[in-house]
Amino acid sequence: MFRLNVSHWHILRINFLMAGLLSAGGTLLGLTLHPAWFALPVFIGAMQIIFALSGYCPSSILLDRIGFPRS
Repeated sequence: MFRLNVSHWHILRINFLMAGLLSAGGTLLGLTLHPAWFALPVFIGAMQIIFALSGYCPSSILLDRIGFPRS
């Protein structure tokens, strides 16, 4: 069983939080306001696939520059 250390907020944990919130928010806005909002969760999913295949994640780079701990 894999369990992530949750004693502090590090880049990986913040990335998962941001992806979940933005995906849920984009879906909710797409259902209630305008279908164009569905592009947000699609973009986030594409970025997660790119990260899984290449290891490149723009939001991780940004969070690292802001100063969040790496692990």
